[in-house]
Amino acid sequence: MPEILDRARTQVLEGGIGLDEAGVLAVLTLPDEDLPAALQLAHEVRMRWCGPEVEVEGIVSVKTGGCPEDCHFCSQSGAFTSPVRAVWLDIPSLVEAAKQTAATGATEFCIVAAVRGPDERLMAQVREGVAAIRAEVDIQIAASLGMLTQAQVDELVAMGVHRYNHNLETARSYFPQVVTTHTWQERWDTLRMVRDSGMEVCCGGILGLGESVEQRAEFAVQLAELGPDEVPLNFLNPRPGTPLADRPVLAAKDALRAIAAFRLALPRTILRYAGGREITLGDLGTRDGLLGGVNAVIVGNYLTTLGRPASEDLALLSELRMPVKALSKAL
Repeated sequence: MPEILDRARTQVLEGGIGLDEAGVLAVLTLPDEDLPAALQLAHEVRMRWCGPEVEVEGIVSVKTGGCPEDCHFCSQSGAFTSPVRAVWLDIPSLVEAAKQTAATGATEFCIVAAVRGPDERLMAQVREGVAAIRAEVDIQIAASLGMLTQAQVDELVAMGVHRYNHNLETARSYFPQVVTTHTWQERWDTLRMVRDSGMEVCCGGILGLGESVEQRAEFAVQLAELGPDEVPLNFLNPRPGTPLADRPVLAAKDALRAIAAFRLALPRTILRYAGGREITLGDLGTRDGLLGGVNAVIVGNYLTTLGRPASEDLALLSELRMPVKALSKAL
């Protein structure tokens, strides 16, 4: 077994301490023949420090498209000629989406908006939407509304939003190649405010943006420094009309190496399958990732791309004998 996996078995599996940047890079550059061993170790780490349960989440966009930022991977940016146009979702539709999400067995429902940060109109709609969902659906509510002020953080806490998603997207050193209308530090500052407020922090990113394997390792340890409760791992699904439309899809084995490496960097964190896994990994790779460190999934569709039917993911979890995490108050 490679030296890095021996070290990880002692440090991560037995000690619960994530790998440093050099260690993550060593996992990311393992030869193909060592990948099964890395995934197996990552799975053992997940079972030891997180347990067998899988958290299932649905997401819905309350405001889609028309975003002023220029994130090069995103078809919701108003700066590009992608086919996504600005749309707002009404409150009854939001409640219905939450009901449908809960019906799949999901415990988490995330309200997402394509904005730099929320204005008063959006905060008012989220306030109304959260209240309407809480009145009718037994589900935890998360939000993803861009960069926040301290007052907005406090307001979300008062609403009862329990988790906030704001992705760093990529390593600090690569971020300026992907976004020019705001900085990595601005995202980090929002995340620190969220962390300090007591809300859970959900923060991940997208692999396959053109970053080097060294920058992938850098990103993993930057996430570990933040200490998020959840890390959604997306894989670039190139969108027509965006600057990254012609980027090749990340190779499946590189995606699986990353899943193992991120689990070994973040042994106690919820590691969630998010966008792009269908085209990057397919059905077989999705299974390999669930047996290689992933312990949460977004079911159904993403914000602007189609996912797998929720029934297929739930059937796979049943086949793998991975219980779906239930709401604690329902137990």
